[in-house]
Amino acid sequence: MLLVFDIGNSNIVMGTYEGKTLRHHWRISTDRQKTGDEYGMLMNDLFRYQGIAMQDIKAIIISSVVPPLVVPMVKMCERYFGLHPLVVGPNIKTGIKIHYENPRTVGADRLVNVVGAFEQYGGPLIVVDIGTATTFDVVAANGDFLGGVIAPGIGTSADALFQTAAQLPRIELVPPKNIVCHNTIQGMQAGIIFGYVGQIDGIVNRIKDELQFPSMKVIATGGLAKMIQKESQTIDCIDHFLTLTGLRVLYERNRADNTAMTTDEATS
Repeated sequence: MLLVFDIGNSNIVMGTYEGKTLRHHWRISTDRQKTGDEYGMLMNDLFRYQGIAMQDIKAIIISSVVPPLVVPMVKMCERYFGLHPLVVGPNIKTGIKIHYENPRTVGADRLVNVVGAFEQYGGPLIVVDIGTATTFDVVAANGDFLGGVIAPGIGTSADALFQTAAQLPRIELVPPKNIVCHNTIQGMQAGIIFGYVGQIDGIVNRIKDELQFPSMKVIATGGLAKMIQKESQTIDCIDHFLTLTGLRVLYERNRADNTAMTTDEATS
């Protein structure tokens, strides 16, 4: 089995694959203070609960946007699985051309999403990843990564409002029934959620207008994607396991495809 890790700012999403089939998946909170041993014990508990033996894992791939956790996670893999993981970084073979001034600066999560999205849906498309930051990544019909947009995430925006406005409370992110609200909490919910949806739809429409690609599909991923899709006019579908799919594809390309390009080779 292949074990994949997507280390994000808020959550770590993990999964095990047999071939192309996702067998198990977990989501845990990202904790920068945890040691490799602590993560190892946590993995052991998760595996035991699912009836998986750690020796069943034959390969591991890691994507991380939290640099301090890379070394502890690598050491955890080596100690508890006896395997040195493949880490998504500048020298990994992606199989795609990256149209970016410096391809090495593209976040690992964005590369993985682009690879996974093109594998699943083809192109052209836009991947909207709704997380701590919201990213919009544009994929051409041939799979090229054309660039994109980075905006604050909905949770980040809500926290900033709570922390800087002394009289406004921390709220639950659920959409109210109406846009015109009659209390503070619902007013905040309307402003944050509908404003965020407007931002997503506005950016997606601007991308479509600029590129003029026919039939451009919009794929959303991330913990709050389902709620946002209900209010959005531009999101076509949700794929909660998009990043895990991308990690599986990247592992396969780096294991078997000697013709795939590294990030250094994939210049615009």
